[in-house]
Amino acid sequence: MIKAKLVPFLVRRYLRFNKAQPFISITAILAFLGVCIGVMVLIVAMALMNGFDKEFERKLFIMNYPITMLGNGFERVNSDTLKSLEQDFKHLKFSPFIHTQALSKIGEHIEGAAVFGVDFEKESLLNPVFAAAFNATKESYQKRFGQKYQAEMFDAIIGKTLQEQFGLALDSNLLLIFTQFNPSAISITPTMKRFNIAGTFSSGLIAYDRSYIYVTLEALQAIKGITENTYDGIHIYSNNPQKDIITLKERYPNQRFIGWWEQNGNFFAALALEKRALFIVLMLIILVASLNIISSLLMTVMNRRKEIALLLTMGASTMEIKKTFLYLGNLIGISGILVGGILAAIALFVLANFPIISLPADVYGSNKLPLELSMVDLAMILIGSFVIVFLSSYYPAKKATQIDPLQVLRNE
Repeated sequence: MIKAKLVPFLVRRYLRFNKAQPFISITAILAFLGVCIGVMVLIVAMALMNGFDKEFERKLFIMNYPITMLGNGFERVNSDTLKSLEQDFKHLKFSPFIHTQALSKIGEHIEGAAVFGVDFEKESLLNPVFAAAFNATKESYQKRFGQKYQAEMFDAIIGKTLQEQFGLALDSNLLLIFTQFNPSAISITPTMKRFNIAGTFSSGLIAYDRSYIYVTLEALQAIKGITENTYDGIHIYSNNPQKDIITLKERYPNQRFIGWWEQNGNFFAALALEKRALFIVLMLIILVASLNIISSLLMTVMNRRKEIALLLTMGASTMEIKKTFLYLGNLIGISGILVGGILAAIALFVLANFPIISLPADVYGSNKLPLELSMVDLAMILIGSFVIVFLSSYYPAKKATQIDPLQVLRNE
């Protein structure tokens, strides 16, 4: 019974502040604080990184569409393919489109534009950003004219950034200069057309809000000289695009299918690399803090050499001595991990609910920090911290068992 209580007794004894050797206790406190701060910073940093990743992923998912179907080579997609898709894949949503490049011009101001000719009704079923703009347009039209909105051939919905940059109002005109050229008597001239601003959208990403312009299918078909039932491609909405794209490729082997993740592969690869690098760098904080655990335990072993020798001669086993220092180091480290986790939870709660840090909404789409802690990241942080703490405690514990009682007692 007495031997069973030996290890807990020694752990409590060695945890007390040592007035004779205060530096040993200070080192242990620093080790605790180092692990605590390291874990807290690592959890908050991973939540921030994951939050920004998910936020950008959601925005790019919307603006780039889950899956895009394109014609093979110079062949375009026709209405028969669209009808076949709607019949065979009833769980998916489809919106045909025509795409071209243009220059938007107001006075002396010129901006590059990616122009999409879409069916406004079908597009609003796929793209929530466009849907919000289209619904706002219908409501505004109903209030102003007292009748249901019907998209005119040369109506356009533009990004909020472009609208503010050019100072455009609803029902004002925007000149688009297209890359299609018309031959004249002595030269060729670009196709130019004025579009009526029917509404504006806001995706939260300036690059899209400045360059994307949505017009009607009929307008781009006329400008590009495309027949009525022919399209450049079809936007496809899917809740599980990685799985559905495989089925679509098998069903339509002569068509090209591109997933949103393939269009932004380099961007997300860079984010993943940055996240891994940050994880490794911040884990080094815990590793450095663990060195204080090693030094604190080694100093305790050296300071208690005579006491350890007496315990061994009185019947204490080397395993009990080893357990004492293992438990002592793990207690310092694990308590630091737990307190760090609690502080991280408090910090995340405060950052998520109080405007301590404000972001430019025109850049990030929100003025709040995007926080989203992944359970995988949390598990990796905790497991990695526990491993570092255990390894830091093992060497001093092993060193304590190598004390020779006879030599220590003879010399001291």
